[in-house]
Amino acid sequence: MQDTNLLEDQPIAWRPTPDVIERAQLTKFMKQVGVTTWDELYEFSIRDVERFTEEVLKFLDIRFDPPYGKLMDVSDGVEFPTWFSSPQRRGDAEKAETRPVGSVSHAGLNITTMCLDRWQTDEMKDQPAAIWEGEEGSVETLTYSALYDLVAKCAAGLRQNGLGKGDAIGIHLPMLPETVIALLAINRIGALAVPVFSGYGVEAIVSRMNAVGARAIFTSLGFQRRGKQVRSAGFEAAGKSPTVETVFIVRSKPKPAKQSKPHEPLDAVRKTAGGDAEAQMSFGIDEVMRSEIEHPSRLVWWAELVGSKDVFAPEPTSAEDPLIILYTSGTTGKPKGIAHTHASFPIKAAQDMAFGTDVGKGTRISWYTDIGWMMGPWLIYGALINGATICIYDGAPDYPTPDRMWEFCAKHKVEVLGISPTLIRSLAASEESSPPYEGGVAAASADGVVLPRDAENHPPAEAVPLLRKDGSSKAPFERHDLSSLRIFASTGEPWNPAPWWWLFEKVGNSKLPIINYSGGTEIAGGILMGNPLLPIKPCSFPAPCPGMDVDILDEDGNSVPDGKVGELVIKQPWIGMARGFWQEKERYLDTYWRRFRDIWVHGDWAMRDKDGHWFILGRSDDTLKVAGKRVGPAEVESLLVAHPLVTEAAVIGVPDEVKGTAMVAFCVLSSPPYEGGVDAASADGVVLSLEKELKALVAKDMGKPLAPSKIHFVSALPKTRNAKVMRRVIRSAYLGEDPGDLSALENPQAVEEIAAAGKDSE
Repeated sequence: MQDTNLLEDQPIAWRPTPDVIERAQLTKFMKQVGVTTWDELYEFSIRDVERFTEEVLKFLDIRFDPPYGKLMDVSDGVEFPTWFSSPQRRGDAEKAETRPVGSVSHAGLNITTMCLDRWQTDEMKDQPAAIWEGEEGSVETLTYSALYDLVAKCAAGLRQNGLGKGDAIGIHLPMLPETVIALLAINRIGALAVPVFSGYGVEAIVSRMNAVGARAIFTSLGFQRRGKQVRSAGFEAAGKSPTVETVFIVRSKPKPAKQSKPHEPLDAVRKTAGGDAEAQMSFGIDEVMRSEIEHPSRLVWWAELVGSKDVFAPEPTSAEDPLIILYTSGTTGKPKGIAHTHASFPIKAAQDMAFGTDVGKGTRISWYTDIGWMMGPWLIYGALINGATICIYDGAPDYPTPDRMWEFCAKHKVEVLGISPTLIRSLAASEESSPPYEGGVAAASADGVVLPRDAENHPPAEAVPLLRKDGSSKAPFERHDLSSLRIFASTGEPWNPAPWWWLFEKVGNSKLPIINYSGGTEIAGGILMGNPLLPIKPCSFPAPCPGMDVDILDEDGNSVPDGKVGELVIKQPWIGMARGFWQEKERYLDTYWRRFRDIWVHGDWAMRDKDGHWFILGRSDDTLKVAGKRVGPAEVESLLVAHPLVTEAAVIGVPDEVKGTAMVAFCVLSSPPYEGGVDAASADGVVLSLEKELKALVAKDMGKPLAPSKIHFVSALPKTRNAKVMRRVIRSAYLGEDPGDLSALENPQAVEEIAAAGKDSE
């Protein structure tokens, strides 16, 4: 890895005002524990993790019945601490292959009571718990009282269908109000929720249901994206899952009657479409049943499921009873089933949401996500534990008009907006202006029409006022009142400077912090995270999350000095740590715990600059060694996307006789400077010119040996639903090797294009 990183020595872009500091949830917590500075708080949080966690539980008002005797016991090793043991059996750790199994030796907690029951007060019950909007504009609002009632009815329906404590139940749904209800109802009866990505194909769903022995699954016949009806694979998958006995069918949602014209207001589209009247899917249950599926499962419609008049108390569960299995593909190998409990994932989510994104009672938070990615359950548990309002948008963020996401934020007065860098790159590209010259950027370089970015990849201070692609003089984000926004948050992948500055300067008017957040499903949230009290540099993390004892180590396990790159590690347990992989104890230990003794190795390269700001530089297993030098793909990719034509980039290493490993880059262009696409331009040298220009851009900053040997221009990069670029898949496809598990990909068609590029390069 380069000793001097391209992100080092960035300026401070945002500083908190006294008002921001005073209102922050983190400031309230600091007063509770009796510290006055961030440094004092962080030192306290890692000096005594157990006491710090108890203070977090007090701040979140998490109540246990019966109470615990000891919060954390590491006498059996830090890999599997005993949490929330009762006074009678303190420190009696289970030896089972899957931890924990749940028993009377733990304190009592059903987390749904902290999400719902305690908010049934005059102050809170009529406050919105969830606001949902579909792609075509239908809106549904659930108060805390209404959500409580529907979850109770759904839980009763589950029990009446023979389901109960310890049963695994799948959720294969887009982000709907029913998705929130189903997750909480499953937890309320003490069952184990297994959410999977709504876009998965049949085999991906079947493999996960089989792995956990799911007895039932929530799914729909289909959903809508970009105005088109997409058939769900959940019904067919249930028929191929031998343990699934019951399928709960959730209603279809409306579809728009027509697509909007460029820059046509979405409200006009809705009026033409006939308002918010529901339209049914073009395929119904009869058609699905007539297909060649031998379906042994019993079908239960949503209305029937929640039609129960019976009321049951929540199932008594222990704090360490299994709550949820979250599958993550990671970057390599087969999917991992991450096991979490009632007291692990939800509490860590609520802590990070409160301290990092400043969410408290009544805060409106939205995250563009899916129930199958950890940020879906993170949003639901974290917001409800904090008494906040979940704002859910279910649809494409730029359909039917490029301002769709910004319209949603304005209409529902979203305060905290969670996005990914990939999404921001896409939204930024949609507001680009028409070029003031023929032939695009490359043709204009010689006469200086295009101003170069400065050394920090900062966008030019002044831009030529031009018409947008859709004919408007205003950028999409300028068409709506975004004054309610006070925080952006980001996770999923490292930032590049250009889209970071676009979001900060243009959309946020240089006033709103971008709270960078990095961790994972196994963490139940973040390792590193910004917060409202600390200054922010572009693409950086001002500090670790409180309670996370974090360091950066070299190959020998020694802490590296500031400015040096190493492995990101965690040196003490934390409340949200995974309780293992589901029925794969040894794989869990091999993945995280066996590199350095008693230390969790996360698999990310990181660096801390001289001012104490942290940077994630990409996965350590993606690192390349070119001509004897280690380099992280993110470093090269940042340079490539700094070019005005490049929206996204991915870099891989391939065998090379001279260098050992050569870099190959794949770039997605925002607006090609030629007609007919890349292939059509090959003959006249336009592509060769752009490739040469990009290679020179990298060589200038990193040296000629570290410039890509080949650059391919593709229409899309293979990514997961949470926007992680799958470099493992890119490399395998390019080299003609088996790419392995592709079930997590949102766009598997992108693999074929990369495979074709590999064949052409032979």
